[in-house]
Order: sequence, then C-alpha cells, then structure tokens
Amino acid sequence: MEGVALRGSKLLTMAEAVHRFVPDGSKIALGCGFETCIPFSAGHEMIRQKTRHLTLIGPISDILFDQLIGAECAVRIRAAWVGNVITGSGYNFRRAVESGAIDVEDHSNLTMTLALRAGAAGVPFMPTLTALGSDLFTTNSRLKKISCPFTGRPLVAVRSIRPDVAVVSVQRAAASGGAHAWGNLGISREACMASRRVILLAEEIVPEEMIQSDPNRVLVPSFRVDAVVREPWSAHPSPMPGFYNRDHQVFLDYRNASTSAEGFSEWRARWIDGVSSRAEYLDVLGAERQRKLAITRNAPSVPVDYGY
Repeated sequence: MEGVALRGSKLLTMAEAVHRFVPDGSKIALGCGFETCIPFSAGHEMIRQKTRHLTLIGPISDILFDQLIGAECAVRIRAAWVGNVITGSGYNFRRAVESGAIDVEDHSNLTMTLALRAGAAGVPFMPTLTALGSDLFTTNSRLKKISCPFTGRPLVAVRSIRPDVAVVSVQRAAASGGAHAWGNLGISREACMASRRVILLAEEIVPEEMIQSDPNRVLVPSFRVDAVVREPWSAHPSPMPGFYNRDHQVFLDYRNASTSAEGFSEWRARWIDGVSSRAEYLDVLGAERQRKLAITRNAPSVPVDYGY
C-alpha cells in the first residue's frame, strides 16, 4: 500500500463492513456480474455473523444465494434464478421454495436490469416489451401491463428496485472509494447506483492517481462508496478477470455436498464457519490450487491518451 493516501480513507475489514452496513433485514444486491466477480467472501461473512431476514437481489446469483439460503440468512429472493450454469438450480433454494420458507419474486435478467436501472435513475419504473406473453406476472407484482401513452401499444412497466446496499468485487480500488473494474460487468454499475450504500471488495489497493488516470474503468463515483475492503480472492470460486480463473471443481463439489441439508452443513463447517477470514479460507484452499487458478498470461489493453 505504499503511496496510498489514507486521508478520507474508507478502508474497513470485511467483518467491520458487514457489521456496519448490512444489518438484519437489509435488501442487498449481490452477484450482479453475471457469473463473474461474485462477492463470495462477503456472503460468507454474513453467514458467520448470522445476519438474518435478508432480501437477496441479483440476476444470475450463482451459488452464493444458495449458501445464504441454506444458512437461513435470507427470507426473500428477487432474482432471475438461483444456481450455477454447470450445476443447475441450487438445492438449498429448492428445499426452501418447496417448504415455503422463502418468498420468491421471479425476474428475467432483463427485468432485473431494468428494475435496478430505474432505481439508479430515480424513476418509479422502466417501460419495456419484455415479459409480455410470459407468466412472470404470476409471481412478480413489480411487473404491470400498461399501454404506451403515445401509440397505445402494450408495454410492461418494471417497478424500480433500490437495494439498501450493493456489494461488488472489483480488481482495484483506492482507499477513498474510487475503483476500476473490467471484464463482464453485468449490471454491477446499475446495482451500485441504485443502492443506498456500496461496499467494494478489491483485489488490491492502489493510489488515487491510478484510478484517476483511467476514468472509463471507474465503476461508481467514489462519493457513493461507503466501504472499501482489501480482499484478495474475494470472488473465488467465480473468476476475477486479470487475477484468477473460475474454479469449476468447487462448483461441482458444492453441488454434490448440498444435495442434502446435512451435506450442506458439513460443507459450511469447513469452508465458512471453520475459518474466520478469507485469508484462512485460502489456507484451506491451498497454495497449489491458487497457483493453478491464478492468471499468469499477461494481456494488457492498449494504452489510451486522454489528453491530460
């Protein structure tokens, strides 16, 4: 962290950030990067702190939502689906839906995008053609059929969503809250701008001058950020472009373990409750596994000249 100015620093530990900004009952946006840069370490800290009555908001939420459901942290889901592309729908999610333990507001990826975009814009809804002819209206009261005031054409109004907090994993951030993110951003920017508070998990902390040097990679204005957590490997087992690849085996192992509630409890005891931090999690993962996943091929983008 040499050269990092700590004036106005928003640096917190993961435990501090979750305790301060994710109280019981929070509506929280997680996993908005479409199966990349999923903030698993933040979700695991919520489980360790026994955060309760959460509403989980996101498009393709990956297995992080499934883990929070299995740990009885969540009571409501607003998502396109809960699971993973190679393992299917999450088992904890299935059990919770079948038992009536959790309320589900079904979305498509596009309706979730529009709901957060409306929240970011400060408008009550966004009009769209999507969802017409679908059965999303049966489980989602945020979708209303309307007529275009200009043409009379049928449209759908997607009501805005304003989470209490968004948690996003990024490649690098300054202590003051400015951050760079690249790769598949999904709707991370919309989630940040729609949320009342923002927590950034950064692979590395860099000087403010580095963030200012490339404004096109800035994810969210620094004044909108409430906490910055230096958390290497925060997104494992999902990928972090430029740092590490997707850990396919973890998804398969989790799928096999979580087929039963007992199996999930055993998995949780090892990977979440059995460690106190991401650093200890990485000790369990092992240096060799990290070495194999780490991105070593250097493929930087071509520099640009902003004229200053």
